[in-house]
Amino acid sequence: MNYELMIETFPKLLVGLNITIQLVTISLFVGFCFAIGLALLRLSNNLFLNFFAKTYIFYFRGTPLLVQIFLIYYGIAQFEFIRESFVWSFFKEAYWCAILALTLNTCAYSSEIIRGGIQSVSFGQIESAKSTGMSGFLLYRRIILPIAFRQALPAYGNEIILMVKATSLVSTITIMDVTGIARLIIAKTFSPVEIFIVAGLIYLIINFIVTRLVNYSEIKCFLSTHLNHYAFLALSEILIKKKIK
Repeated sequence: MNYELMIETFPKLLVGLNITIQLVTISLFVGFCFAIGLALLRLSNNLFLNFFAKTYIFYFRGTPLLVQIFLIYYGIAQFEFIRESFVWSFFKEAYWCAILALTLNTCAYSSEIIRGGIQSVSFGQIESAKSTGMSGFLLYRRIILPIAFRQALPAYGNEIILMVKATSLVSTITIMDVTGIARLIIAKTFSPVEIFIVAGLIYLIINFIVTRLVNYSEIKCFLSTHLNHYAFLALSEILIKKKIK
């Protein structure tokens, strides 16, 4: 085991950490925003919207992320009308293709996590909100979605960790993230074990930080949820008594 090489490699791999963090944060943020809408479509009574959401989720959860990356980066370029259109400036860049693939993938998984969170909101909480006059968008914005997000946080924490690890696949389309730089160094040094141990250590540190942040958020959400829940029930009870009188 060449420990000297491992020490020399560590700062070199950190150069690609910026790309890795960019890919994770952008894809998670955009994917989460779209996942909310997709989860609502999945719960919709409209058969067409529900079918669209089911099909989208089935495809992106049922196929490997690596295949999705290849189809977007290599497949779309096969269409001449794409190459001649204004969107080609987007699809010709490996960076944006990687973000698109990661975003579409995490959107499918996140939507199911959010759907589970929405369905976990108790009937009593919804009825209490309705008794105060809330309905429609206000009901979702004030009651259902905040509770659903808190319920879904542990599962979504796992999705964040999976996305951090999934970014390593984008090195296959020439992106110099942590894994991409590791492969480049391996090609020069012919020492894959030492290099990949260091790369794995970097991913381990990132996921350790993510885990700590998610656990801290869970504790805060747990405390605030219970305090807000009892306060809301007390307020609902007062308002119901006033209506009865």
